[in-house]
Amino acid sequence: MSAPKSVRRVCLAYSGGLDTSVILRWLIEQYDCEVVAYCADVGQEEELSGLPEKAKATGAVDCVIRDLREEFVRDYVFPAVQANAVYEGVYLLGTALARPVIAKHHIEVARETGCDAVAHGATGKGNDQVRFELTFRALAPELQVIAPWRDWDLRSRTDCLAYAEKHGIPVTATLKKPYSIDRNLLHCSFEGGILEDPWRAPEEEMFILTQSPEEAPDVPAEVVIGFEEGCPVQVDGERLEPAALLQRLNQLAGSHGIGRVDMVENRFVGLKCRGVYETPGGTLLHAAHRAVESITLDREVMHERDRLSPRFAELVYNGFWFSPEFDFLRAAVLRSQQNVTGEARLKLYKGGLQVTGRQSPVSLYSEELATFEEDAGAYDQADATGFIRLQGLRLAARPTDSD
Repeated sequence: MSAPKSVRRVCLAYSGGLDTSVILRWLIEQYDCEVVAYCADVGQEEELSGLPEKAKATGAVDCVIRDLREEFVRDYVFPAVQANAVYEGVYLLGTALARPVIAKHHIEVARETGCDAVAHGATGKGNDQVRFELTFRALAPELQVIAPWRDWDLRSRTDCLAYAEKHGIPVTATLKKPYSIDRNLLHCSFEGGILEDPWRAPEEEMFILTQSPEEAPDVPAEVVIGFEEGCPVQVDGERLEPAALLQRLNQLAGSHGIGRVDMVENRFVGLKCRGVYETPGGTLLHAAHRAVESITLDREVMHERDRLSPRFAELVYNGFWFSPEFDFLRAAVLRSQQNVTGEARLKLYKGGLQVTGRQSPVSLYSEELATFEEDAGAYDQADATGFIRLQGLRLAARPTDSD
């Protein structure tokens, strides 16, 4: 392996977990350089406890923690809700949405602390290496990038556990239960280890954010979520800041066992991978947002935005948040949301949710037009005759099998 030129100080994206703890020590030994540990607080909660002390004990010259929770939810999660961005039909992009904000601040910390290189703990098989490095390329192409998983001779997390033991690095992962966990305010994900068998059911004790649906309350709960221009702003009439709003919904939905997903997804690098996700609050937001859109969004605008939604999700998943094509999609989605203001009421019960109502001060829904009762001439049903006849002209002209 050849070292990047003139590496004096490296800013490492550091979580305190197995991989980045080993990487911190490995960077110091491999490059004879200083390492600044950088941690982004996107809602890990207890995982941040004692992190600076641990980083410095492992050899870091400094540890910078940035609170990105509000920015993450406001500028990344909510735009994805506005876009109805769902990858491959079920994944609400919890990890993918956090990576661009983490990487953006990674660059800022590197520059502020005099680093000439950045490093991350993403493996050579995953999506995160692409997400981090495309952001580095877009925003700071002058920085060297070190990706240890693509360079070193450690080939598995078992090797990393042995390295940590050899160097006295404290870690929480074990050989018995080595699956990887990524947590933020939007979700908690699990992959690797015992989950690599796609037939094996997840163990119940693994879940963090959600109650087992079987153990959830026997009495349903209701929640009303309010939106302004497609962005969530209220829960049950109380106006909340973005992070607090999502946390409130996480607690409510999680207690009712809502938001679990078990899928095999197609990674950008070409592999299929099994992931298990908990996204309780995000599941409510997507359902409520769609319900408000149903009465406020013009039909053709909705259908055009829906054509863009899979592409929006794909770009987020693949790491192109900071790209010209994504700027274009975000602008289109934002324009579509100007009239999406109102409330949706959801019923939560044992892992499921149901929309039970929606209302808006700018609703396009007309009870006068929709009614099956006497409509006072608001809609002339006879007009449908000519409409259908015109729609059927090309169908009647098409050759049939008997011709």
